[in-house]
Amino acid sequence: MKKFLRTLLVMAMALLMVAMTACAKNAPAEEAAPAEEANQGETPAEETAGTESLLGTEPVTITFWHSASDEAGVLMDKYVSDFNANNEYGITVNAIYQGQYSDATTMLKTILSAENYKELPDVMQLDATGKVTYFDSGKAFTIDDAIKAYADDSFLDSYLNVALSNWQYSGIQLGLPFATSTTVTYYNKDLLAKAGWDHAPATFSEVIALQNDMKAAGLSQVALQSVPNTPTLANWIGQLNSYVVNNDNGSEAAASELACIDNGALATFLTEWKAMYDAGALKNEQSSTDAFVAGDVALMTSSSSAISSITEKVNGAFEVGVSNYIKVNDAAADGATVSGSCLVMFDSGEALRKEASWYFLQYLTSADVQADFAAGTGYIPCNAAALETDAYKAAVEATPAYKTVYDQLTNTPASMRSVTVGPSKDFYYAIMQCVSDMLEQGQTVDETVEIMSDELSNLLNEYIRNNQ
Repeated sequence: MKKFLRTLLVMAMALLMVAMTACAKNAPAEEAAPAEEANQGETPAEETAGTESLLGTEPVTITFWHSASDEAGVLMDKYVSDFNANNEYGITVNAIYQGQYSDATTMLKTILSAENYKELPDVMQLDATGKVTYFDSGKAFTIDDAIKAYADDSFLDSYLNVALSNWQYSGIQLGLPFATSTTVTYYNKDLLAKAGWDHAPATFSEVIALQNDMKAAGLSQVALQSVPNTPTLANWIGQLNSYVVNNDNGSEAAASELACIDNGALATFLTEWKAMYDAGALKNEQSSTDAFVAGDVALMTSSSSAISSITEKVNGAFEVGVSNYIKVNDAAADGATVSGSCLVMFDSGEALRKEASWYFLQYLTSADVQADFAAGTGYIPCNAAALETDAYKAAVEATPAYKTVYDQLTNTPASMRSVTVGPSKDFYYAIMQCVSDMLEQGQTVDETVEIMSDELSNLLNEYIRNNQ
């Protein structure tokens, strides 16, 4: 990492020399740092065209909110400590753990509502629950803004497109992906072997077949335990070549209506989901790591970032398998949406703090840091160069499931996007309640489609009315 920081310093000095030479020749200000001299945006350059980098002119402290806990939290503390000790520009990062992503977003909303902008962080780790809030804040310093100020258009070339696209809104690159993950299927290899299976079921109908084989083998466990929510519904509706809400799942503009009703995608999903429940293959309870670790369920869908922690919790009681996310039916596409978090910046109004924030973002998303973070957590490197590092290659060799995860992510259609809606929390729980009611209260699929259409549309419309 010291090598990374020294490299950035050398590049910044080179840019300064180019700018001085250009000025000596009376060149126009916008030509002081040609794009080809910016080294593809790897080095913080000028605040604006013709203005020298401010890094190193005086010490500066920036505030960083994050939601990294457990193994990720330990690593985050290490990265911040290393950065503070080794960067050559007198930048100090004050890292503050703000709890879960939803907690951090709630705090962000409180600050914005009170217009207490001095309390905003310079950098924030953000998940999908805060994307719209950040965009609407009026204080966003987006990646597009930073590239215009410090880099060139080639800067993003080293990042995975599917990861970048998850943090775009209305055509703007809001943040850089940091903790990138997707959803996969975990399965109890020992339990499946007793039922005569050497692989995980690929579709809902195969889950039913597995349940039948488990019963025939005298096994009492249930195949799957789950209640759909916003992220999982986005996966399964996305597999059916549809979005949950309009405007590309709310990624291009504010979602105002459901997009999965008229095309029949929601009805198709609910029909297949209900069939699993009716066959006794589905337990209508939230997916539980504890239930899976205890051997009470054969399958579990969860974040790819949980590979190491789940394996540790099982502690050799059975062999854990990792496979692609279960499909709705044979006609459905493979894959699941990108999840995880990104790093965003706020406009403090202070040029040095903004440039220091950009420098810190580049450090956290560098190949070395991303490779180390992936090896320690199971998250997917967002920087393509990380795949070629010895650290990541060793991690894949030790845990082949990492390659399964990476292959699924890169093969997932770019159109399969996570859902971005204003009333994210209410939307999440409304989906869970509606699907649960269908199973437990005997509602038909058609009745459930109508109820979900009404309730979810009302949430969207109410949010729009209150935020116009």
